[in-house]
Amino acid sequence: MSLERALTAFAGIMIILSVALTVWVHPGFIWLTVFIGVNLFQQSFTGFCPASIAMRKLFGLKTERELAKSV
Repeated sequence: MSLERALTAFAGIMIILSVALTVWVHPGFIWLTVFIGVNLFQQSFTGFCPASIAMRKLFGLKTERELAKSV
């Protein structure tokens, strides 16, 4: 799995989790959803995402470009 696909999957899971927490635990969890959305928005312009750095270090994931070069 590429880093980009893992990051997209992680963002989707976090959004679903934050909405569920907002509905069933406390309305204040809506701020987690807002934070995720803002992070995705800034990542689309800057290319920087802290989650991608963590995934690269923890799981050794590579970008699609790196995977294409290794074939």
